[in-house]
Amino acid sequence: MSETKKVADRSSAPPPGVNGVDRFFRISERGSTFGREIRGGFATFFTMAYILVLNPIILGSAKDKFGHSLDAVQLTTATALVAAVMTIIMGVGGNLPLALAAGLGLNAVVAFQIAPLMSWDDAMGLIVLEGLLICVLVVTGLREAVMHAIPQPLKQAISVGIGLFIAFIGFVDAGFVSRIPDAANTTVPVQLGGTGTLSGWPVLVFCLGVLLTIGLLARKVKGAILISIVTMTILAIVINSIADIKSWGLTTPSWPDKIVDTPDFGLIGHFSLFGAFGETGVITVVLLVFTLILSDFFDTMGTVVGISAEAGLLDERGEVPNLGRVLLIDGAAAVAGGAASSSSATSYIESAAGVGEGSRTGFSNLVTGGLFTLALFLTPVLTIVPLQAAAPALVAVGFLMMTQVKSIDWDKYEIAIPAFLTIAVMPFTYSITNGIGAGFLAYVVIKTVLGKAKDVHWLLWAASALFVVYFAIDPIEQVLGVK
Repeated sequence: MSETKKVADRSSAPPPGVNGVDRFFRISERGSTFGREIRGGFATFFTMAYILVLNPIILGSAKDKFGHSLDAVQLTTATALVAAVMTIIMGVGGNLPLALAAGLGLNAVVAFQIAPLMSWDDAMGLIVLEGLLICVLVVTGLREAVMHAIPQPLKQAISVGIGLFIAFIGFVDAGFVSRIPDAANTTVPVQLGGTGTLSGWPVLVFCLGVLLTIGLLARKVKGAILISIVTMTILAIVINSIADIKSWGLTTPSWPDKIVDTPDFGLIGHFSLFGAFGETGVITVVLLVFTLILSDFFDTMGTVVGISAEAGLLDERGEVPNLGRVLLIDGAAAVAGGAASSSSATSYIESAAGVGEGSRTGFSNLVTGGLFTLALFLTPVLTIVPLQAAAPALVAVGFLMMTQVKSIDWDKYEIAIPAFLTIAVMPFTYSITNGIGAGFLAYVVIKTVLGKAKDVHWLLWAASALFVVYFAIDPIEQVLGVK
């Protein structure tokens, strides 16, 4: 979305104070409407509802040190509960269109790196501890200060990188792009489709969804993203009923046998805050918590900045409104995720789908959170949207976020090179954190080489030092004898 359009949206907004809800969420003031917020809330939910399927699969497929697994039904309930509660809290307390749920990547760390070293209760206790420490960083002002210390062009690069990243996620999740197995003996990491060509009905649904979405966006149709998701889901259900399809991936678009299911809250409260210290030792625990904090810290930073920028909510200094509260709620979400055994919850970049539909306030979170609440009871119905129907929204939003690249001064190498690395590393390594780390390190090195080290904020020096440890964590663990 262009800056001109964002300014136009604000300037044409009706006077604030249409009603109490409008005034509280500043809907009119931010150039939005209740219709846009509702559509955005639906769009965000449908683009991230996959977590209700994926999180139980990731956590449920792993075993702890004692061979125990977590129940899939209980994991689904815990995932939906935390997402519902924390998304609503973010909407009311932070007033940003920023939904939260179990963090992808973080849940894999818990499942495959932490749980094998201890019990599930101990592993979830580390998540709670990580969240508490992040909250301390917020309360002391350190987390917010780091975000303010980042140069504006790097913030814009973070947004652009995230745009490419989520577009890539869309292509991969839909099967339009797939990883080439190592057995292929090729240096090409990904390919078109599963075999180098596009094949199968699911991929066709995705391709039609992309064409429909971009067509509607080009026509400036209200609700373009949501219309595409709903239309493609209906088409997928029809195709699935008449065609012989081996697999749609995580979600099969077929009408479920039952509509209502009873939630199982059996995992809530099952965590041990300090049990891991006895199981694995202090050094190992410290390194694990450090890895979790660093990943969560900068993933959230990138997401918050990217979503706020795309929504046109950054102020003249490039700062996020209500940043302190937003970061505190995000830290509390990590605590809630660990306490519910659903892994660390964090801000979701898929919220950009809602922003693409017009969301500008936390009111859309009430819709998204409400749908996650319904998911506690209506999971069979609300999870029939296949990735192939939702992924086109991610591709479209990737384009919208990519437009911010024009604001970066590409003739000024001291900022252009770090910006480029930030943008490139995110999709290429499938990690927001890695992209931010590469950009920070490049920025510090180039400033130093140019004799401008004093221009770098001391917090960026500190963050860059942490990223050195982050990228070199494997040799550090070997030196300390914890591997």
